Amino acid sequence: MYIFGQNLQIVGALKKLAGETAIYGMSSIVGRFLNWWLVPYYSRIFLPEEYGIVTNLYSYIAFLLVMLTFGMETGFFRFANKSEQKDKIYSTSAFSLFGSSLFFVAIAFIFSGSFAGFLDYPNSQEYIKLLAVIVALDAATAIPFANLRLEGKPVRFATLKMVNIFFNIFFNLFFLSVCPSILKSNPDSFIQYIYNPQFGVGYVFVSNLLASVITLFMLIPEIRKIKPIFDWGLFREMFWYSFPILLVGIAGMINQNIDKILIPELITASQKPMEQLGIYGANYKLAVLMNMFIQAFRYSFEPFFFSHQKNSDSRLIYAHVMKYFIIFGLLIFLGITLFIDVFKIVIGSEYHSGLKVVPYVLMANLFLGIYFNLSLWYKLSDKTWMGAVIGGIGAVLTIGFNIWLIPVMGYMGSAYAVLICFVLMTVISYVVGQKYYRVEYDLKRILLYFAVAVGLYYISSTVNISSEILKYVLNISLFAAFIWVVFLAEKNEIQSFIKR
Repeated sequence: MYIFGQNLQIVGALKKLAGETAIYGMSSIVGRFLNWWLVPYYSRIFLPEEYGIVTNLYSYIAFLLVMLTFGMETGFFRFANKSEQKDKIYSTSAFSLFGSSLFFVAIAFIFSGSFAGFLDYPNSQEYIKLLAVIVALDAATAIPFANLRLEGKPVRFATLKMVNIFFNIFFNLFFLSVCPSILKSNPDSFIQYIYNPQFGVGYVFVSNLLASVITLFMLIPEIRKIKPIFDWGLFREMFWYSFPILLVGIAGMINQNIDKILIPELITASQKPMEQLGIYGANYKLAVLMNMFIQAFRYSFEPFFFSHQKNSDSRLIYAHVMKYFIIFGLLIFLGITLFIDVFKIVIGSEYHSGLKVVPYVLMANLFLGIYFNLSLWYKLSDKTWMGAVIGGIGAVLTIGFNIWLIPVMGYMGSAYAVLICFVLMTVISYVVGQKYYRVEYDLKRILLYFAVAVGLYYISSTVNISSEILKYVLNISLFAAFIWVVFLAEKNEIQSFIKR
């Protein structure tokens, strides 16, 4: 007997999750797809070593954003779902991030010269100030955005994210293409007062900042809902719940971004470290579809599993969510790797030498998504410190493997390191999680799908066909074969779901 035929509550819950994921996903896919086009755009404007600067500094932004939000989003969801004082929780959470953001900006501006020197950009204090304000704005608006998710307003949430991406792209095109073109044809134009050709990649950060400011103004209706309330007792309780999430987040950023910080430090100057970083960073971005899928899922899944934790069938729902998450993730993996010749067109030919990292990065990101899916056990059982321990183990492994492999293999060592790390973290989280919050995941089918997907990719990568048309025919057949295997295994559930 099949779950979809037995329990309409489960079907309804999965349908709601799928619907919200689709809304978050469409905005994320469309928005990030548009934003993603900045990568080929940059690859044709900047040299690899220049794009390496962008990759390097945005890695620091990712770390700083996690630190400034210090896990408060998850704490907000947790406390808001078990308390009737949502206004107090919302206001206390928001004010805590407002305060930390203002403090961070003040410190960054006062010590911008020291920070620039530490990051090996001694003459680029402006970069530090721009990045500080960008991070502060994103952190300060995290709770208003989280409240939209809590209130079940994915359309409003998605619209604001899309607006941010639109203006980011608009300002990039304006500063990097329109302004130089106008100055070239008319040197005395007013553009000379707002544009300096020597600022170069700095306009990438200026564009991001302007887009963040516009988003802040559009969030004013949500910001007005914040009451002049700050409960220190509540804040302490939320902070100590969220603090391990901060450690998890920092560990996660280490796992995802430390490679982009270590590559320039571990590769000798003769091997052109910033050029290698630029190539690695551009090809890392080719995993964008997997990232968009995971991000869309994360937006909807965290409030989803908190709101369903009291349902009698909640663990059964979580198990089905995991299975279908992995199926869609493997479809994305095969879709990109089997047709990498199509995807590589979007980046400049100077970056094509790094295409070999794409399969490893895709699979690593899929395991990151699985790890996030598994994280519900320590968030629901209030054992967030255990999540921090597992994240810490992953961070140590990532740093160790990167330090070991980068000097030997260059950026390819980073690709191996990130995959190994997320696989091990997923295994550890599953084994430990089953002891504290057991969920009967369908491991047989999940392992079957992984084996089939990896096997089909191996066939495609090893079979040597000179004809491009025949190669595409083979890859289309392999992709269809995976879909067929899934359909045969899930036939009854899929048919039951469609009927419902």
